[in-house]
Amino acid sequence: MGDTPSGRLIAAAQAAPEVTDAQGRRLALRRLTALDKLRLFKAAGPVLAQNQPWLGMAVLAASVAAIDDVPVPAPASEGHIEALVSRLGDPGLSAVASGLAADTVPLDLAAHAGN
Repeated sequence: MGDTPSGRLIAAAQAAPEVTDAQGRRLALRRLTALDKLRLFKAAGPVLAQNQPWLGMAVLAASVAAIDDVPVPAPASEGHIEALVSRLGDPGLSAVASGLAADTVPLDLAAHAGN
């Protein structure tokens, strides 16, 4: 099953970091790829894609792959992004931010290597 596209998706989902928010929801996280980010910018539109606070919350929301084992599709429009932010609320977004921060320490070191 690991050699099929669906098998790879299932394996990636199982390997995804998971956090629990203050409401007790289990949030499976996904690391956004360059293409995921490009699609998020497109969904946000040209004005919101340049609004750093808004985009920061959108990135956190788009980093959620599942809530309590129920898959969450990547948001494809401004409305979808806002609905997901609303669904997660402050407890969910805070948990996602903490989970992503803990998961990205090696990347931060690699980004600053040689500077």
